[in-house]
Amino acid sequence: MRAIDHNTITDAALEQMSSTPDPRLKQIMESLVKHLHEFAREVDLTPDEWIQGIGFLTAVGQKCTPFRQEFILLSDTLGFSALINALHDKRAVEASTKSSLLGPFYREGSPEMKLGDCIVQSPRQQVVIYGQVTDADGKGVPNASVEIWQTDEDGAYDLQKQDGVEIPSMDMRGHFHADAEGKYYLRTVIPLGYMIPMDGPVGDMIRAQKRHGYRPSHIHFMIGAPGYRELATALYTAGDDHLESDTVFGVTDSLVIQVNKDDPNAPIKGMPSIHYDFQLAHAAKLGSGRVGADPSQITKTGA
Repeated sequence: MRAIDHNTITDAALEQMSSTPDPRLKQIMESLVKHLHEFAREVDLTPDEWIQGIGFLTAVGQKCTPFRQEFILLSDTLGFSALINALHDKRAVEASTKSSLLGPFYREGSPEMKLGDCIVQSPRQQVVIYGQVTDADGKGVPNASVEIWQTDEDGAYDLQKQDGVEIPSMDMRGHFHADAEGKYYLRTVIPLGYMIPMDGPVGDMIRAQKRHGYRPSHIHFMIGAPGYRELATALYTAGDDHLESDTVFGVTDSLVIQVNKDDPNAPIKGMPSIHYDFQLAHAAKLGSGRVGADPSQITKTGA
């Protein structure tokens, strides 16, 4: 009979898993077990620390609802989501706009809108965002899908403003389609940078690490079209104090935008504007580019 100790346990676990028929599942689980066991050996994890970790992960799961995804927030704040994004970008078959985090506040079914509509129900100072969705050669992608969501001018998402409402109404979200040349334009507001939700276990972790917990001002986009790789990204407002220290590591230089107060090419005159062209890569194989999901879909899957 094999003697199980702090070294032999890894091989024993891997041996039991060796019959896994799915080769990709087998590869992932073997690597997970090896790294997890090595982590425990490296830090000499104690029983008390182990149970604290179990308690933390339990609390993360208990905080999840159909409108809040604490596990995605945990992944984001550990830099894991940004790593998955970077690995996804590396697989692209041609040049495209850099991806960024989908975040824990994405919702499916945002309102269908016409080009030029405003996604904010009660805006104080509107801004027009416009540009073109192109392929890697710079050719416009006709009728490209352009989905957008963001916080308001005070740094709150609709879900946060309606916390406790069984089915919150949608605001600061919209689904557009570019024209025949791939051009789009819409109205919104400049969102305020905000602190991530700090009322759960992830917030406790952030405070224990003495991190500020802030995200810079940003606007989420999901761009797609048949035959192209779906793009989940975000644009970040230049000048925000937390561009260099985003709590979820989402900022890339190429995604930082300027607000222009006098752009002669803006489609709506007299209104501040942001110009940004999105570039899509052709699809190489099936698979989503979303590092995240609508929280309601995750809780439904896990039920």
